[in-house]
Amino acid sequence: MDPADSSLFNLEGKSALIVGGGEGISLSTARLLAQEGCGIAVADIDAGRAIHVAAEVDLLGQPSVSFAADMLDDVQVATVFERAEQELGGIDLLVTIIGQGSFNPITDMTTAQWDRDHRMNLRYFFLNAQLVARSMIARSAPGSIVCISSVEGMQSAPNHASYGAAKAGLINLVRSMAVELAPHHIRVNSVAPGSIATPRIPASPERVKRTAEGLIPFKRLGTTDEVAKAVLFLLSDMASYVTGHTLLVDGGWMSANTIGVPPIPEGGVLDARKRPSWSGLGREGEMKGQMKTG
Repeated sequence: MDPADSSLFNLEGKSALIVGGGEGISLSTARLLAQEGCGIAVADIDAGRAIHVAAEVDLLGQPSVSFAADMLDDVQVATVFERAEQELGGIDLLVTIIGQGSFNPITDMTTAQWDRDHRMNLRYFFLNAQLVARSMIARSAPGSIVCISSVEGMQSAPNHASYGAAKAGLINLVRSMAVELAPHHIRVNSVAPGSIATPRIPASPERVKRTAEGLIPFKRLGTTDEVAKAVLFLLSDMASYVTGHTLLVDGGWMSANTIGVPPIPEGGVLDARKRPSWSGLGREGEMKGQMKTG
C-alpha cells in the first residue's frame, strides 16, 4: 500500500453514534470522523453541547442528528438508538465516551458512590454496545465499537478505586465482546487515555509542571485530537484485524511506570530508601476532586 494512500481511513457512507458527545474527546472525534465522510448521531445529557457537535458535523458536509438524553438510562438509550437508526439509516460504528469517578479511600467510600461509578463507566457501555451489536447482527452488517477506557483500569488507582475497578471491568468486557462478536465481523476495542487536557480538566500551569516532573516521558499532556486519532484508527479498515485490544494514548505513562518510583539521580544510583509515596509524585493532587473523561 502506498504510504500516502489514506483510503483505508475513509468512512464514506458509514454512520456513527457517539455517546457522551458534548465536548473534548467527543467533539474532536466527531470532527475527525466527519472529515472522513462519516454521518454522526451524537447523544449527550446537555442539549446545547449535542447541538453544537452536530453543527460542527454539518459544516463538514456530513449528515448529523443530536439527542439530549441520559445515556445511562435503559429506556432513553433504546429510544436514542432507534431514532438514530431511523435518521441515519443504520449505525455502523459506536463510540462511547462517558466517564467520571469518585475520589475516596476505600474505607470512606459509600455503596452509592461505588454503584454510581460502575453505572457511569461500565454498565452504560454494556447497554449501548448490546443494542448496537444486536442491530448489526440482525442486518448481517459488519461494524466497529470503540469505548474510551483509561490507564487507571490497567494499574492500581489508590483513592480512586471504584473508577479504576469499573475501567478494568470495561477493558475485560471489551475482550469478551470481541470474542463473541468476531464471527459476526464486529470488532470491539478500547482507547485508554493517560493525562489529557480537556475542557473539564484543562492544562493549568500547575498541572503541566507536575507532568513535566516525571509522570509522562513526553513531558506534556495529551490532546483530545490525539485520542480521536486513535479512535479513528480502531474504527477504520486500517484496524481490520484488530479486536479485543486496548490502545494506550498516554505519552508513555504506563511504560514508564513512574508510580512510586523516584527519578534516577544524575550519578545513576537509586536509593530505595528514598522512594516517595504515591501522592508524592503529585498524581493525587492532579486528579483530586476533578471529573474524568476517559
